[in-house]
Amino acid sequence: MNHWIIAPVVLPAFLAPLIVLWMRYDLRTQRIFSVAGMVALLAVTIKLMVDASSGAPEVYRLGNWEAPFGIVLVLDRLSALMLVLNAALGLAVVLYALGSGWDRRGWHFHSLMQFQMMGINGAFLTGDAFNLFVFFEVLLIASYGLMIHSGGEARLKAGVQYVVYNLAGSTLFLFALGTIYSVTGSLSMADLAQKVAVMPAAETGLIRVGAILLMLVFAVKAALVPLQFWLPATYVNAPGPVAALFAIMTKVGVYAIVRVYTLVFPEGGTIGGLASEVLMPAALLSLVIGMVGVLGARDLGRLVAYSVIGSVGTMMLAFAQFDQAATGAGLYYMVHSTFAAAALFLVADLAKERRGAPGLALIPAPPIAANGLIASMFFAGAIAMAGVPPLAGFLGKLMILDGTRGQWLIWVTILVTSLIAIVGFSRAGSIVFWKAYATGGDRAPVPEAPSQGLAFTAAGGLLAVLAALTVFAGPASHWLQGTAAQIHHPQAYIDAVMEGAAERAANATSGHDDHDADEAAHEGGDAPPAAQSETGH
Repeated sequence: MNHWIIAPVVLPAFLAPLIVLWMRYDLRTQRIFSVAGMVALLAVTIKLMVDASSGAPEVYRLGNWEAPFGIVLVLDRLSALMLVLNAALGLAVVLYALGSGWDRRGWHFHSLMQFQMMGINGAFLTGDAFNLFVFFEVLLIASYGLMIHSGGEARLKAGVQYVVYNLAGSTLFLFALGTIYSVTGSLSMADLAQKVAVMPAAETGLIRVGAILLMLVFAVKAALVPLQFWLPATYVNAPGPVAALFAIMTKVGVYAIVRVYTLVFPEGGTIGGLASEVLMPAALLSLVIGMVGVLGARDLGRLVAYSVIGSVGTMMLAFAQFDQAATGAGLYYMVHSTFAAAALFLVADLAKERRGAPGLALIPAPPIAANGLIASMFFAGAIAMAGVPPLAGFLGKLMILDGTRGQWLIWVTILVTSLIAIVGFSRAGSIVFWKAYATGGDRAPVPEAPSQGLAFTAAGGLLAVLAALTVFAGPASHWLQGTAAQIHHPQAYIDAVMEGAAERAANATSGHDDHDADEAAHEGGDAPPAAQSETGH
């Protein structure tokens, strides 16, 4: 087994309690270990991505117990991609927190970050549906702590709403798992894929119920309409770096949808086209509501939060096709939108610190020269998120349009909402970075912001990744198409996880047959030697 597979879970799981117990009152040491841990995590995940690119999926069997009885972690191209995405974003967030001083404003920021990394990485690696639930709970607990970091009534209220809503989703998750287990007797995703595929049509009623319940759970995590209500208030009230990290939280739900509904419940299989029939209207509504929210937002944080909802709708339009080409386009757009949203959250936090007000009201502000860098960064992030040339957002939308060729409703929705997003971002940018400087009167006193060179570097680094994704769009899309091919041909995943199970079953059957043969021979008159001797006497 490749023992590096477990490192993305073990490394933050080791660092988090170490920071709490040993470095609790030493912020400098916390920072050193936190940054070192994030750098090491990024290096490990890049190595795992290289390993996943060159062969079949790899499996790590905890305790050397084979599936479906043991817990397994599975590394394939999709999970490796998500690990690198999470590690790169986590490093940028930690650096921003150091540079902006956010980690000074409350307790246990760095330990909670490590627990968050552990939960997200575990969700991407696990090959078991119940352990997917477990890792969801780990990241939920850590994210709640990060959400209320530095306190405040509004933050606490939004945090309670966030937790209640997600706990309801977790309860529904348990109901879904119980339903599926009652039918199949297993929660290993590879084993489920085999068992669900051969179920008689007359016995699929309960498994369909389980599939729909899972879809609802993952839609909550992904913030798909009409289950997106928790997201705007949560992201707006969260600290800036935490909101940036939460850009990948919705992608955990998207990942779960892609994984489960191509592996366990593939399109045209036992549940037919149920997944696409549910996802398509939800994706269209998410895109429309998200971009209309961008147009009507009254502060930068809420504007970026609604753009996240819109971006989830855009990528789900691709994934809902359950087609290899469209899935590759969706993966490209997912990588782009994660970095674009995170960069915009950090830029919005920088702007808020200097304006002294989160809203888009026209208030007296310092000369544009003082915030020209922030304005430029917002401009680049807005171009990326709205899908305007030349950055990766435009290329990603082109790929999705190509993957949905002939579906006029999708084309019209994407094009019209892109125009709405352009207007919304232009309006916000002009108010914050242009019109505000023409207002008269004295500016309200705002605490002088520190230099924050590291914070600017972190936000600029995310924008640099977007530029690199644009420049290397050809190789990136080629690799992601290979990932999509592996997703839509899951037999290699199943074989890797269930390796040894068939052989064990064959051996058990063979042993049972030999035992039956011995009993048959005994009953047929092949008496033991003692009996024969006695008979002869």
